[in-house]
Amino acid sequence: MSALAANLVQSVDWLAIAPPTIAAAVGLVVLVADLFVPEARKPLLGWVSVAGLAAAALMLLPLLDGDRATFCVNGTHACSYTADRFSLVIQFLVLGGALLAALLSVTTLKDADRQLPEGEYWFLLLSSAAGAALLPASRDLATLIVALEVASLPAFALVGIRHGDKKSSEAALKFFLSSVTATAVSLMGISFVYASTGTLYLTQVADRIQHVDGQFHTLAQTGVVLTLVGFAFKTAAVPFHFWVPDTYVGAPLPIAAYLSVAGKAVGFTGLILVTVVAFPSYADVWGPALAALAALTMTVGNVGALRQQATRAYSAVRLLAWSSVGQAGYLLVPIAAAAYSNDAERSIGSTVAYALMYAAVNLGAFAVAALVGRTRTANRITDYRGLYATNPLAALLLAFFLLCLAGLPPGIIGLFAKVTVFSAAVNAGLGWLAVVMAANVVIALFYYLQWTALLFRAPEGEPVRHLLPAPLTAAITLTAVLGIALSGAPQLVLRFADTGLF
Repeated sequence: MSALAANLVQSVDWLAIAPPTIAAAVGLVVLVADLFVPEARKPLLGWVSVAGLAAAALMLLPLLDGDRATFCVNGTHACSYTADRFSLVIQFLVLGGALLAALLSVTTLKDADRQLPEGEYWFLLLSSAAGAALLPASRDLATLIVALEVASLPAFALVGIRHGDKKSSEAALKFFLSSVTATAVSLMGISFVYASTGTLYLTQVADRIQHVDGQFHTLAQTGVVLTLVGFAFKTAAVPFHFWVPDTYVGAPLPIAAYLSVAGKAVGFTGLILVTVVAFPSYADVWGPALAALAALTMTVGNVGALRQQATRAYSAVRLLAWSSVGQAGYLLVPIAAAAYSNDAERSIGSTVAYALMYAAVNLGAFAVAALVGRTRTANRITDYRGLYATNPLAALLLAFFLLCLAGLPPGIIGLFAKVTVFSAAVNAGLGWLAVVMAANVVIALFYYLQWTALLFRAPEGEPVRHLLPAPLTAAITLTAVLGIALSGAPQLVLRFADTGLF
Protein backbone atom coordinates (compact mmCIF):
# COMPACT_ATOMS: atom_id res chain seq x y z
CA MET A 1 0.00 0.00 0.00
CA SER A 2 2.84 2.39 0.87
CA ALA A 3 4.60 1.62 -2.44
CA LEU A 4 1.37 2.33 -4.33
CA ALA A 5 0.91 5.61 -2.44
CA ALA A 6 4.50 6.62 -3.24
CA ASN A 7 3.86 6.04 -6.94
CA LEU A 8 0.85 8.37 -6.82
CA VAL A 9 2.85 11.30 -5.42
CA GLN A 10 3.22 13.93 -8.12
CA SER A 11 6.19 16.26 -8.55
CA VAL A 12 5.63 20.01 -9.01
CA ASP A 13 7.81 22.21 -11.21
CA TRP A 14 6.92 25.74 -10.13
CA LEU A 15 8.81 27.40 -12.98
CA ALA A 16 6.88 25.38 -15.56
CA ILE A 17 3.51 26.47 -14.20
CA ALA A 18 4.59 30.09 -13.59
CA PRO A 19 2.81 31.77 -16.59
CA PRO A 20 -0.79 30.74 -15.75
CA THR A 21 -0.07 30.93 -12.01
CA ILE A 22 1.12 34.56 -12.22
CA ALA A 23 -1.97 35.56 -14.23
CA ALA A 24 -4.26 33.90 -11.67
CA ALA A 25 -2.38 35.37 -8.68
CA VAL A 26 -2.48 38.91 -10.07
CA GLY A 27 -6.21 38.46 -10.72
CA LEU A 28 -6.77 37.63 -7.05
CA VAL A 29 -4.60 40.59 -5.97
CA VAL A 30 -6.63 42.94 -8.16
CA LEU A 31 -9.94 41.59 -6.83
CA VAL A 32 -8.88 42.08 -3.20
CA ALA A 33 -7.26 45.47 -3.88
CA ASP A 34 -10.50 46.67 -5.45
CA LEU A 35 -12.07 46.60 -1.98
CA PHE A 36 -9.57 49.11 -0.60
CA VAL A 37 -8.57 51.32 -3.54
CA PRO A 38 -10.55 54.60 -3.65
CA GLU A 39 -12.74 55.23 -6.68
CA ALA A 40 -10.45 57.91 -8.09
CA ARG A 41 -7.49 55.51 -8.16
CA LYS A 42 -9.30 52.49 -9.70
CA PRO A 43 -7.43 52.97 -13.05
CA LEU A 44 -4.31 51.72 -11.22
CA LEU A 45 -5.91 48.26 -11.16
CA GLY A 46 -5.81 48.24 -14.96
CA TRP A 47 -2.10 48.99 -15.08
CA VAL A 48 -1.41 46.33 -12.43
CA SER A 49 -3.30 43.85 -14.63
CA VAL A 50 -1.31 44.88 -17.73
CA ALA A 51 1.93 44.46 -15.75
CA GLY A 52 0.77 41.04 -14.49
CA LEU A 53 0.02 39.78 -18.01
CA ALA A 54 3.38 41.11 -19.23
CA ALA A 55 5.16 39.32 -16.35
CA ALA A 56 3.30 36.08 -17.13
CA ALA A 57 4.37 36.33 -20.78
CA LEU A 58 7.99 37.06 -19.82
CA MET A 59 8.07 33.91 -17.66
CA LEU A 60 7.87 31.92 -20.90
CA LEU A 61 11.48 32.88 -21.69
CA PRO A 62 13.17 30.67 -19.05
CA LEU A 63 11.14 27.72 -20.35
CA LEU A 64 12.53 27.87 -23.88
CA ASP A 65 15.61 25.81 -22.99
CA GLY A 66 13.76 22.50 -23.17
CA ASP A 67 10.63 20.48 -22.45
CA ARG A 68 9.48 20.41 -18.84
CA ALA A 69 6.73 18.34 -17.30
CA THR A 70 5.08 18.44 -13.90
CA PHE A 71 2.26 16.79 -11.95
CA CYS A 72 3.66 13.46 -13.12
CA VAL A 73 2.86 10.08 -11.59
CA ASN A 74 6.10 8.55 -10.29
CA GLY A 75 7.37 5.62 -12.28
CA THR A 76 5.43 6.56 -15.42
CA HIS A 77 5.62 9.09 -18.23
CA ALA A 78 2.05 10.23 -17.51
CA CYS A 79 2.04 13.96 -16.72
CA SER A 80 -0.83 16.40 -16.37
CA TYR A 81 1.15 19.50 -17.37
CA THR A 82 3.81 19.71 -20.08
CA ALA A 83 5.64 22.91 -20.98
CA ASP A 84 6.91 21.87 -24.43
CA ARG A 85 7.41 24.08 -27.46
CA PHE A 86 3.81 23.69 -28.61
CA SER A 87 2.49 24.76 -25.20
CA LEU A 88 4.80 27.77 -25.01
CA VAL A 89 3.86 29.06 -28.47
CA ILE A 90 0.13 28.88 -27.66
CA GLN A 91 0.72 30.44 -24.22
CA PHE A 92 2.59 33.28 -25.92
CA LEU A 93 -0.35 33.76 -28.28
CA VAL A 94 -2.93 33.71 -25.48
CA LEU A 95 -1.06 35.93 -23.01
CA GLY A 96 -0.01 38.34 -25.78
CA GLY A 97 -3.62 38.58 -26.94
CA ALA A 98 -4.82 39.15 -23.37
CA LEU A 99 -2.16 41.85 -22.89
CA LEU A 100 -3.30 43.75 -25.98
CA ALA A 101 -6.96 43.35 -24.95
CA ALA A 102 -5.99 44.77 -21.53
CA LEU A 103 -4.39 47.81 -23.16
CA LEU A 104 -7.60 48.38 -25.14
CA SER A 105 -9.63 47.89 -21.95
CA VAL A 106 -7.81 50.66 -20.08
CA THR A 107 -9.23 53.22 -22.53
CA THR A 108 -12.65 51.51 -22.70
CA LEU A 109 -13.08 51.57 -18.91
CA LYS A 110 -12.01 55.21 -18.76
CA ASP A 111 -14.55 56.14 -21.47
CA ALA A 112 -17.26 54.17 -19.62
CA ASP A 113 -16.92 56.68 -16.77
CA ARG A 114 -17.33 54.13 -13.95
CA GLN A 115 -20.32 52.41 -15.55
CA LEU A 116 -18.30 49.18 -15.71
CA PRO A 117 -17.04 47.59 -12.44
CA GLU A 118 -13.27 47.84 -12.84
CA GLY A 119 -12.14 45.39 -10.16
CA GLU A 120 -14.44 42.64 -11.38
CA TYR A 121 -13.56 43.37 -15.01
CA TRP A 122 -9.82 42.93 -14.47
CA PHE A 123 -10.26 39.88 -12.24
CA LEU A 124 -12.39 38.14 -14.88
CA LEU A 125 -10.00 38.98 -17.72
CA LEU A 126 -6.96 37.70 -15.78
CA SER A 127 -8.81 34.56 -14.68
CA SER A 128 -9.81 33.78 -18.25
CA ALA A 129 -6.24 34.39 -19.44
CA ALA A 130 -4.94 32.03 -16.74
CA GLY A 131 -7.28 29.25 -17.87
CA ALA A 132 -6.40 29.85 -21.52
CA ALA A 133 -2.68 29.66 -20.69
CA LEU A 134 -3.20 26.43 -18.72
CA LEU A 135 -5.03 24.63 -21.52
CA PRO A 136 -2.23 24.10 -24.10
CA ALA A 137 -0.03 22.52 -21.41
CA SER A 138 -2.78 20.16 -20.21
CA ARG A 139 -2.05 16.53 -20.97
CA ASP A 140 -4.95 14.78 -19.28
CA LEU A 141 -8.64 15.08 -20.09
CA ALA A 142 -9.66 16.32 -16.63
CA THR A 143 -7.15 19.20 -16.64
CA LEU A 144 -8.14 19.97 -20.22
CA ILE A 145 -11.81 20.42 -19.30
CA VAL A 146 -11.00 22.39 -16.13
CA ALA A 147 -8.73 24.74 -18.10
CA LEU A 148 -11.39 25.12 -20.78
CA GLU A 149 -14.00 26.12 -18.22
CA VAL A 150 -11.66 28.46 -16.33
CA ALA A 151 -11.06 30.22 -19.65
CA SER A 152 -14.76 30.25 -20.61
CA LEU A 153 -16.73 31.01 -17.43
CA PRO A 154 -15.17 34.46 -16.77
CA ALA A 155 -15.66 35.26 -20.46
CA PHE A 156 -19.46 34.86 -20.07
CA ALA A 157 -19.45 37.47 -17.32
CA LEU A 158 -17.20 39.81 -19.33
CA VAL A 159 -19.56 39.67 -22.31
CA GLY A 160 -22.55 40.58 -20.11
CA ILE A 161 -20.75 42.99 -17.77
CA ARG A 162 -22.71 46.05 -18.95
CA HIS A 163 -25.50 46.19 -16.36
CA GLY A 164 -28.92 46.94 -17.82
CA ASP A 165 -27.77 46.57 -21.43
CA LYS A 166 -30.17 44.17 -23.19
CA LYS A 167 -27.79 43.62 -26.09
CA SER A 168 -25.00 42.65 -23.72
CA SER A 169 -27.25 40.32 -21.68
CA GLU A 170 -28.53 38.59 -24.82
CA ALA A 171 -24.97 38.11 -26.08
CA ALA A 172 -23.86 36.63 -22.76
CA LEU A 173 -26.85 34.26 -22.67
CA LYS A 174 -26.19 32.93 -26.19
CA PHE A 175 -22.51 32.51 -25.42
CA PHE A 176 -23.31 30.77 -22.12
CA LEU A 177 -25.86 28.35 -23.58
CA SER A 178 -23.62 27.30 -26.46
CA SER A 179 -20.62 26.84 -24.19
CA VAL A 180 -22.55 24.88 -21.55
CA THR A 181 -23.89 22.59 -24.27
CA ALA A 182 -20.34 22.05 -25.55
CA THR A 183 -19.07 21.27 -22.07
CA ALA A 184 -21.89 18.83 -21.35
CA VAL A 185 -21.26 16.95 -24.61
CA SER A 186 -17.48 16.92 -24.00
CA LEU A 187 -17.87 15.64 -20.44
CA MET A 188 -20.13 12.82 -21.57
CA GLY A 189 -17.63 11.88 -24.28
CA ILE A 190 -14.71 11.99 -21.83
CA SER A 191 -16.60 9.84 -19.32
CA PHE A 192 -17.14 7.21 -22.04
CA VAL A 193 -13.46 7.34 -23.02
CA TYR A 194 -12.43 6.95 -19.37
CA ALA A 195 -14.85 4.04 -18.88
CA SER A 196 -13.39 2.19 -21.86
CA THR A 197 -9.67 2.95 -21.28
CA GLY A 198 -9.38 3.41 -17.51
CA THR A 199 -7.17 6.50 -17.82
CA LEU A 200 -7.40 10.25 -18.43
CA TYR A 201 -3.82 10.89 -19.56
CA LEU A 202 -3.77 11.67 -23.27
CA THR A 203 -0.78 9.50 -24.17
CA GLN A 204 -2.18 6.54 -22.25
CA VAL A 205 -5.60 7.03 -23.86
CA ALA A 206 -3.94 6.95 -27.30
CA ASP A 207 -2.31 3.63 -26.48
CA ARG A 208 -5.18 1.89 -24.68
CA ILE A 209 -8.04 2.96 -26.96
CA GLN A 210 -6.55 0.83 -29.74
CA HIS A 211 -6.87 -2.31 -27.60
CA VAL A 212 -10.30 -1.84 -26.02
CA ASP A 213 -12.26 -5.01 -25.27
CA GLY A 214 -14.92 -5.80 -27.84
CA GLN A 215 -17.77 -5.11 -25.42
CA PHE A 216 -16.45 -1.56 -24.88
CA HIS A 217 -15.71 -0.81 -28.53
CA THR A 218 -18.99 1.00 -29.22
CA LEU A 219 -18.64 2.95 -25.95
CA ALA A 220 -15.15 4.10 -26.97
CA GLN A 221 -16.32 5.15 -30.44
CA THR A 222 -19.22 7.12 -28.98
CA GLY A 223 -16.86 8.80 -26.50
CA VAL A 224 -14.49 9.88 -29.27
CA VAL A 225 -17.31 11.34 -31.37
CA LEU A 226 -18.92 13.22 -28.46
CA THR A 227 -15.58 14.64 -27.31
CA LEU A 228 -14.84 15.92 -30.81
CA VAL A 229 -18.33 17.44 -31.17
CA GLY A 230 -17.90 19.26 -27.84
CA PHE A 231 -14.61 20.82 -28.92
CA ALA A 232 -16.07 21.72 -32.34
CA PHE A 233 -18.57 23.90 -30.42
CA LYS A 234 -15.66 25.72 -28.75
CA THR A 235 -13.97 26.52 -32.08
CA ALA A 236 -17.11 28.29 -33.39
CA ALA A 237 -17.14 25.91 -36.35
CA VAL A 238 -20.37 25.77 -38.37
CA PRO A 239 -23.06 24.81 -37.34
CA PHE A 240 -21.92 25.74 -33.81
CA HIS A 241 -21.14 29.35 -34.73
CA PHE A 242 -24.53 30.99 -34.13
CA TRP A 243 -23.41 32.80 -30.95
CA VAL A 244 -20.42 34.60 -32.50
CA PRO A 245 -21.90 37.72 -34.22
CA ASP A 246 -24.25 38.69 -31.39
CA THR A 247 -21.62 37.97 -28.73
CA TYR A 248 -19.02 40.17 -30.43
CA VAL A 249 -21.53 43.01 -30.80
CA GLY A 250 -22.86 42.77 -27.23
CA ALA A 251 -19.47 42.47 -25.54
CA PRO A 252 -17.17 45.43 -24.82
CA LEU A 253 -14.95 45.73 -27.90
CA PRO A 254 -11.72 44.68 -26.12
CA ILE A 255 -13.47 41.48 -24.98
CA ALA A 256 -14.63 40.79 -28.54
CA ALA A 257 -11.00 41.19 -29.63
CA TYR A 258 -9.88 38.86 -26.84
CA LEU A 259 -12.46 36.20 -27.78
CA SER A 260 -11.52 36.41 -31.46
CA VAL A 261 -7.92 35.47 -30.64
CA ALA A 262 -7.55 33.84 -27.21
CA GLY A 263 -10.99 32.22 -27.30
CA LYS A 264 -10.28 30.76 -30.71
CA ALA A 265 -6.82 29.57 -29.62
CA VAL A 266 -8.35 27.74 -26.65
CA GLY A 267 -10.84 25.84 -28.80
CA PHE A 268 -8.33 24.86 -31.47
CA THR A 269 -5.67 23.86 -28.98
CA GLY A 270 -8.12 21.55 -27.22
CA LEU A 271 -9.16 20.08 -30.56
CA ILE A 272 -5.51 19.47 -31.53
CA LEU A 273 -4.75 17.73 -28.23
CA VAL A 274 -7.72 15.37 -28.35
CA THR A 275 -7.33 14.49 -32.04
CA VAL A 276 -3.59 14.26 -32.68
CA VAL A 277 -2.42 13.26 -29.18
CA ALA A 278 -5.33 11.29 -27.65
CA PHE A 279 -7.16 9.80 -30.66
CA PRO A 280 -4.62 9.30 -33.50
CA SER A 281 -5.98 5.78 -34.06
CA TYR A 282 -9.36 7.31 -34.96
CA ALA A 283 -7.89 9.56 -37.68
CA ASP A 284 -10.15 7.87 -40.24
CA VAL A 285 -13.12 9.25 -38.27
CA TRP A 286 -12.05 12.77 -37.30
CA GLY A 287 -10.04 13.49 -40.46
CA PRO A 288 -12.96 13.50 -42.95
CA ALA A 289 -15.27 15.09 -40.35
CA LEU A 290 -12.91 18.03 -39.74
CA ALA A 291 -12.26 18.45 -43.47
CA ALA A 292 -16.00 18.75 -44.16
CA LEU A 293 -16.36 21.06 -41.14
CA ALA A 294 -13.51 23.26 -42.41
CA ALA A 295 -15.10 23.64 -45.85
CA LEU A 296 -18.52 24.43 -44.37
CA THR A 297 -17.14 26.87 -41.77
CA MET A 298 -15.02 28.96 -44.13
CA THR A 299 -17.86 29.16 -46.67
CA VAL A 300 -20.59 30.16 -44.21
CA GLY A 301 -18.28 32.65 -42.46
CA ASN A 302 -17.22 34.42 -45.64
CA VAL A 303 -20.73 34.49 -47.12
CA GLY A 304 -22.01 35.90 -43.80
CA ALA A 305 -19.38 38.65 -43.89
CA LEU A 306 -20.20 39.37 -47.52
CA ARG A 307 -23.87 39.95 -46.66
CA GLN A 308 -23.21 42.64 -44.03
CA GLN A 309 -24.86 45.98 -44.82
CA ALA A 310 -22.43 48.87 -44.42
CA THR A 311 -25.10 51.19 -42.99
CA ARG A 312 -26.34 48.74 -40.32
CA ALA A 313 -25.45 49.52 -36.70
CA TYR A 314 -22.35 47.59 -35.52
CA SER A 315 -21.78 46.30 -39.05
CA ALA A 316 -17.99 46.73 -38.67
CA VAL A 317 -17.91 44.46 -35.61
CA ARG A 318 -20.32 42.00 -37.24
CA LEU A 319 -18.10 41.81 -40.32
CA LEU A 320 -15.08 41.06 -38.13
CA ALA A 321 -17.16 38.44 -36.30
CA TRP A 322 -18.22 36.65 -39.49
CA SER A 323 -14.67 37.01 -40.78
CA SER A 324 -13.41 35.22 -37.65
CA VAL A 325 -15.80 32.34 -38.40
CA GLY A 326 -14.32 32.14 -41.90
CA GLN A 327 -10.80 32.22 -40.47
CA ALA A 328 -11.78 29.35 -38.13
CA GLY A 329 -12.41 27.29 -41.26
CA TYR A 330 -8.88 27.95 -42.49
CA LEU A 331 -7.50 26.98 -39.07
CA LEU A 332 -9.33 23.65 -39.22
CA VAL A 333 -7.70 22.66 -42.53
CA PRO A 334 -4.24 21.64 -41.22
CA ILE A 335 -5.81 19.76 -38.29
CA ALA A 336 -7.86 17.75 -40.78
CA ALA A 337 -4.73 17.31 -42.91
CA ALA A 338 -2.91 15.80 -39.92
CA ALA A 339 -5.17 12.75 -40.23
CA TYR A 340 -3.89 12.06 -43.76
CA SER A 341 -0.30 13.27 -43.41
CA ASN A 342 2.74 11.22 -42.46
CA ASP A 343 4.03 14.27 -40.58
CA ALA A 344 1.21 15.32 -38.26
CA GLU A 345 3.47 17.70 -36.35
CA ARG A 346 4.16 19.75 -39.47
CA SER A 347 0.45 20.01 -40.24
CA ILE A 348 -0.30 21.18 -36.70
CA GLY A 349 2.57 23.66 -37.03
CA SER A 350 0.69 25.19 -39.96
CA THR A 351 -2.39 25.77 -37.79
CA VAL A 352 -0.28 27.32 -35.01
CA ALA A 353 1.58 29.55 -37.49
CA TYR A 354 -1.70 30.71 -39.05
CA ALA A 355 -3.15 31.41 -35.59
CA LEU A 356 -0.12 33.57 -34.67
CA MET A 357 -0.31 35.59 -37.88
CA TYR A 358 -4.09 35.96 -37.67
CA ALA A 359 -3.89 37.08 -34.03
CA ALA A 360 -1.50 39.95 -34.73
CA VAL A 361 -3.49 41.53 -37.57
CA ASN A 362 -6.97 40.78 -36.18
CA LEU A 363 -6.13 42.44 -32.85
CA GLY A 364 -4.84 45.42 -34.84
CA ALA A 365 -8.12 45.68 -36.75
CA PHE A 366 -10.08 45.57 -33.48
CA ALA A 367 -7.79 48.23 -31.98
CA VAL A 368 -8.58 50.64 -34.83
CA ALA A 369 -12.29 49.71 -34.52
CA ALA A 370 -12.05 50.64 -30.82
CA LEU A 371 -10.54 54.00 -31.82
CA VAL A 372 -13.37 54.80 -34.25
CA GLY A 373 -15.96 53.45 -31.79
CA ARG A 374 -15.00 56.12 -29.24
CA THR A 375 -16.70 58.80 -31.37
CA ARG A 376 -18.99 56.63 -33.55
CA THR A 377 -20.65 54.34 -31.02
CA ALA A 378 -22.75 52.51 -33.65
CA ASN A 379 -19.48 51.42 -35.35
CA ARG A 380 -20.94 51.09 -38.84
CA ILE A 381 -18.66 50.33 -41.78
CA THR A 382 -19.78 53.66 -43.29
CA ASP A 383 -18.34 55.41 -40.21
CA TYR A 384 -14.88 54.57 -41.58
CA ARG A 385 -15.44 56.56 -44.75
CA GLY A 386 -12.77 59.23 -45.07
CA LEU A 387 -10.77 58.00 -42.08
CA TYR A 388 -7.59 58.81 -44.01
CA ALA A 389 -8.57 62.49 -44.06
CA THR A 390 -8.91 62.70 -40.27
CA ASN A 391 -6.35 60.16 -39.06
CA PRO A 392 -4.01 59.05 -41.86
CA LEU A 393 -1.92 56.73 -39.72
CA ALA A 394 -4.93 54.82 -38.30
CA ALA A 395 -6.42 54.51 -41.82
CA LEU A 396 -3.16 53.20 -43.28
CA LEU A 397 -2.74 50.69 -40.48
CA LEU A 398 -6.34 49.46 -40.74
CA ALA A 399 -5.87 49.10 -44.50
CA PHE A 400 -2.72 47.08 -43.83
CA PHE A 401 -4.51 44.84 -41.33
CA LEU A 402 -7.43 44.24 -43.70
CA LEU A 403 -5.08 43.44 -46.60
CA CYS A 404 -3.25 40.99 -44.31
CA LEU A 405 -6.54 39.27 -43.49
CA ALA A 406 -7.31 39.17 -47.23
CA GLY A 407 -3.84 37.81 -48.04
CA LEU A 408 -2.84 40.63 -50.39
CA PRO A 409 0.44 42.59 -50.60
CA PRO A 410 1.76 44.49 -48.74
CA GLY A 411 0.21 42.19 -46.15
CA ILE A 412 2.69 39.42 -46.93
CA ILE A 413 2.05 37.84 -43.55
CA GLY A 414 -1.56 37.04 -44.54
CA LEU A 415 -0.53 35.67 -47.93
CA PHE A 416 2.15 33.51 -46.33
CA ALA A 417 -0.34 32.21 -43.73
CA LYS A 418 -2.83 31.16 -46.39
CA VAL A 419 -0.11 29.52 -48.53
CA THR A 420 1.01 27.59 -45.45
CA VAL A 421 -2.48 26.23 -44.83
CA PHE A 422 -3.03 25.61 -48.55
CA SER A 423 0.18 23.57 -48.80
CA ALA A 424 -0.82 21.51 -45.74
CA ALA A 425 -4.04 20.52 -47.52
CA VAL A 426 -2.30 19.72 -50.81
CA ASN A 427 0.48 17.69 -49.15
CA ALA A 428 -2.15 15.62 -47.33
CA GLY A 429 -3.95 14.84 -50.60
CA LEU A 430 -6.95 17.05 -49.80
CA GLY A 431 -7.04 18.75 -53.19
CA TRP A 432 -10.80 19.38 -53.04
CA LEU A 433 -10.41 21.22 -49.74
CA ALA A 434 -7.64 23.36 -51.21
CA VAL A 435 -10.00 24.33 -54.07
CA VAL A 436 -12.76 25.26 -51.60
CA MET A 437 -10.26 27.35 -49.64
CA ALA A 438 -9.09 29.15 -52.80
CA ALA A 439 -12.70 30.00 -53.70
CA ASN A 440 -13.29 31.38 -50.21
CA VAL A 441 -10.16 33.52 -50.35
CA VAL A 442 -11.59 35.14 -53.50
CA ILE A 443 -14.95 35.75 -51.76
CA ALA A 444 -13.17 37.34 -48.78
CA LEU A 445 -11.22 39.67 -51.06
CA PHE A 446 -14.42 41.49 -51.96
CA TYR A 447 -15.52 42.57 -48.50
CA TYR A 448 -12.00 43.29 -47.21
CA LEU A 449 -11.19 45.46 -50.25
CA GLN A 450 -14.57 47.18 -50.09
CA TRP A 451 -13.88 48.27 -46.51
CA THR A 452 -10.31 49.25 -47.37
CA ALA A 453 -11.42 51.44 -50.29
CA LEU A 454 -13.91 53.24 -48.04
CA LEU A 455 -11.09 54.50 -45.81
CA PHE A 456 -9.68 56.66 -48.60
CA ARG A 457 -12.88 58.17 -49.97
CA ALA A 458 -13.90 61.75 -49.30
CA PRO A 459 -15.67 61.99 -45.91
CA GLU A 460 -19.39 62.77 -45.82
CA GLY A 461 -20.29 65.77 -43.68
CA GLU A 462 -18.03 67.23 -41.04
CA PRO A 463 -14.99 64.96 -40.45
CA VAL A 464 -14.65 63.56 -36.92
CA ARG A 465 -11.25 63.85 -35.27
CA HIS A 466 -10.16 60.72 -33.41
CA LEU A 467 -8.05 61.25 -30.31
CA LEU A 468 -5.49 58.56 -29.56
CA PRO A 469 -5.13 57.82 -25.81
CA ALA A 470 -1.78 56.32 -24.78
CA PRO A 471 -3.01 52.72 -24.08
CA LEU A 472 -4.89 52.59 -27.39
CA THR A 473 -1.87 54.01 -29.19
CA ALA A 474 0.32 51.33 -27.59
CA ALA A 475 -2.03 48.53 -28.70
CA ILE A 476 -2.23 49.78 -32.29
CA THR A 477 1.53 50.36 -32.43
CA LEU A 478 2.39 46.90 -31.06
CA THR A 479 0.14 45.10 -33.55
CA ALA A 480 1.40 47.28 -36.41
CA VAL A 481 5.07 46.68 -35.58
CA LEU A 482 4.44 42.93 -35.26
CA GLY A 483 2.46 42.75 -38.50
CA ILE A 484 4.99 44.78 -40.50
CA ALA A 485 7.96 42.86 -39.06
CA LEU A 486 6.39 39.51 -39.87
CA SER A 487 5.48 40.69 -43.37
CA GLY A 488 9.18 41.35 -43.84
CA ALA A 489 10.19 37.91 -42.59
CA PRO A 490 7.09 35.66 -42.49
CA GLN A 491 9.15 32.46 -42.44
CA LEU A 492 10.12 33.24 -38.84
CA VAL A 493 6.62 32.39 -37.65
CA LEU A 494 6.60 29.01 -39.33
CA ARG A 495 10.04 28.26 -37.94
CA PHE A 496 8.78 29.30 -34.51
CA ALA A 497 5.57 27.25 -34.71
CA ASP A 498 6.58 24.19 -36.74
CA THR A 499 7.93 22.25 -33.78
CA GLY A 500 7.44 19.01 -31.94
CA LEU A 501 4.03 18.46 -30.39
CA PHE A 502 4.63 15.25 -28.46
